[in-house]
Amino acid sequence: MRKTTLSVAAVAAVTLLATACSGGTEPAETETSEPAATEAAPEATGNLVIWVDENRQPAVEAAAESFTAETGVEIETVVKNFEDIRADFLAQVPTGEGPDLTIGAHDWLGSFIVNGVVDTVDLGGREGEFEDVAVEAMTYDGQLYGLPYALESVGLVRNTELAPDPVPETFDEMIAQGRDAGTDLPFVINTGGADGDGYAYYAFQTSFGAPVFTQEDDGSYTTEIGMGGDEGYAFAEWLGENGQAGEGVFSTDWTPDIAEQEFADGNAPYTVAGPWSIAMFTDAGIDVAVEPIPSAGGETAAPFVGVQGFYLSARSENKLVATQFLTNYMATPEAMQALYDADPRLPAFAETAEAVAEDPVVAGFLAAAQNGAPMPSIPEMGDVWEHWNAAEAAIIAGDAEPQEAWDKMLADLDATLTN
Repeated sequence: MRKTTLSVAAVAAVTLLATACSGGTEPAETETSEPAATEAAPEATGNLVIWVDENRQPAVEAAAESFTAETGVEIETVVKNFEDIRADFLAQVPTGEGPDLTIGAHDWLGSFIVNGVVDTVDLGGREGEFEDVAVEAMTYDGQLYGLPYALESVGLVRNTELAPDPVPETFDEMIAQGRDAGTDLPFVINTGGADGDGYAYYAFQTSFGAPVFTQEDDGSYTTEIGMGGDEGYAFAEWLGENGQAGEGVFSTDWTPDIAEQEFADGNAPYTVAGPWSIAMFTDAGIDVAVEPIPSAGGETAAPFVGVQGFYLSARSENKLVATQFLTNYMATPEAMQALYDADPRLPAFAETAEAVAEDPVVAGFLAAAQNGAPMPSIPEMGDVWEHWNAAEAAIIAGDAEPQEAWDKMLADLDATLTN
């Protein structure tokens, strides 16, 4: 599993974690500057159409107004439900009715490429201004297919009253400290109930050296399953040892809602959660710190990282103009800060990440994402979840022997992926 680095924001995160508290601080202000439109204005007629959701429309429109003033090219923003964008883009682009640009998630990329609806994006050598993991996420077969703008990852969330010290480096040490806290549970994590949840447990799995798919040196995923071999078996055995037939640390009784509620009620000092859960915890009066997930298998615990960004339509008639809008008007501190203010997700733009990392909770999630790897965007990823989740749930519940369940999962995946 390749590790990525987070520029200055990650360094700030490590320092801030020691004093982490509930996330209620305002993001730091950044100095404003004019858009980096230093190149000659594009000569174009017509307009650009951008699909965006309601939350992020004002931020995109602010950049669009500057672009129009500089170039004369009109930009129309079309507000859509985020959940509808993927299907609509796939359906409309081939007909020539889709937008020039759309906001979207990086794990849509595989299906977009297979269906020929997106084109590559040239950042003009500015890739180093973005977090490495974000650029990797929007890269497919060595080609960049979007402008990344936001990251999403889970981290280790700690109740600072119950566990005042920073989380230890290993899972076993964390569980020992959790038991010393005297709560009902030493640790709680979403298990997806009886269905399983490979996403929530993925950082622990990668710490055994068992990624879901193997990666090339440039971060691109292959279609080779990486969960087999001794490393995969070691993770499966660990699940069983800590499951309901073992130490009882994990339970298939825990759905997302139940796991969140147990932590919010003060019944566990530690949990694995994402930024979307923090408001619930702080509203319940829990003072939280966020840190990287400790290793269970000896290697770095690398959670999945989700990335959002802007895609360029393969059928756009103004690709050069659209690319200039992205690189010179969206990839700016003011535009990225506006996007963060409108919809607070971890910034993929390094300068903005550094600014918002003054909030210790944000800094903690950035530090957790530093260890992560992008969720595979290859189409085969969609075929993995059912078998993978089921195997984990069966092992945790004690309904199957770990190696037998893991072997069955690998065989099922092989049959599915080779058909």
